[in-house]
Amino acid sequence: MSYAALDAARVAKAAKSSLTALEQAKEKSETHQRKTIMVERIEALASAAAETTQPGGGVVTLTSEEFWLISRNW
Repeated sequence: MSYAALDAARVAKAAKSSLTALEQAKEKSETHQRKTIMVERIEALASAAAETTQPGGGVVTLTSEEFWLISRNW
């Protein structure tokens, strides 16, 4: 599995955009709910990382699957 360290503020913004798109979808299957929960978690972690002032802060590490999930146009 591939990992990448990314700018947390940009990841949080992308996750919020993905959540907006997911909320607009008419589909409400279990798969859709799981996607939504996963993106919510990514957004929460990225927002927290973006706000930290500790050394090394402002960065979040995502797997390639997590990155794909928030970078897709829903």
